[in-house]
Amino acid sequence: MFASFMINTWIVASIVAVLTGIVGFFVVLRGESFAAHALPLGAFPGAAAATLAGLDPLPGLVLFAGLGVLGIGCLGRRGHHGVATALCLVALLGVGALLLSMTREYSQAVYALLFGEVLGVSDADLVPVAVVSAVAAAATLLLFRPLLLSAVSPELAAVRGVASRRMDVAFLGILALATAMALPVVGALLVFSLMVGPASAARLLSVRPLRSVAISVGLSLATVWTAIALSWLTNWPVGFFVGALGAGCYGLGRAAGAWRGRPGARVRVGRA
Repeated sequence: MFASFMINTWIVASIVAVLTGIVGFFVVLRGESFAAHALPLGAFPGAAAATLAGLDPLPGLVLFAGLGVLGIGCLGRRGHHGVATALCLVALLGVGALLLSMTREYSQAVYALLFGEVLGVSDADLVPVAVVSAVAAAATLLLFRPLLLSAVSPELAAVRGVASRRMDVAFLGILALATAMALPVVGALLVFSLMVGPASAARLLSVRPLRSVAISVGLSLATVWTAIALSWLTNWPVGFFVGALGAGCYGLGRAAGAWRGRPGARVRVGRA
């Protein structure tokens, strides 16, 4: 489990867990769970395009995730955010189906991106993953208070000069980077489990934003590390354990919140 060839696995998984823990807090707070599910599926065809072009899949993932953000931003200008997300998802999946039909040599890579495959991370993959993850995390922390204000109190945000529309687009861009990074680890079908499960539990365990983020990161790390260990011991997919543990985190958070008497507590903007 801790052999030399597994070092990169633990490093990349930890990076992804920290990033999804931070971004996941805002996914839950802003009600963007559908987008967190749709963007990785929409980015998935980018890996197929990159492979057909003989390139590394990562640039393709980031590019198509960015296209998804642009599509949602343009189509959702009148407030129909869910419809715009669904339309972009359908369009990108259609492109993905076309690209996959052009090759028969992509089946193993398709399986890995759908369900996660973190055991084949090379040294060359570490730098781009770390850099893009650092950019997404830094952007989230830099925009922490505007994102918080626009989610909790749009009226107060407007009074303080925070444009909710711009915050929506900015957050979708951050979410696109985060999902592109998480795809190789947990797969497109379960990346939203890693974002939503631990973050939902953290929201139920604390009403203070910074503390909730810290709890979310801690639960994400525990989820990924446990999933890798169980996958090693059972030879079952990492994604299965991520999904099961993510749901378990939410269930425990609900139970703890009910026991403490605040199952639906709201985040306090003025307190860290």
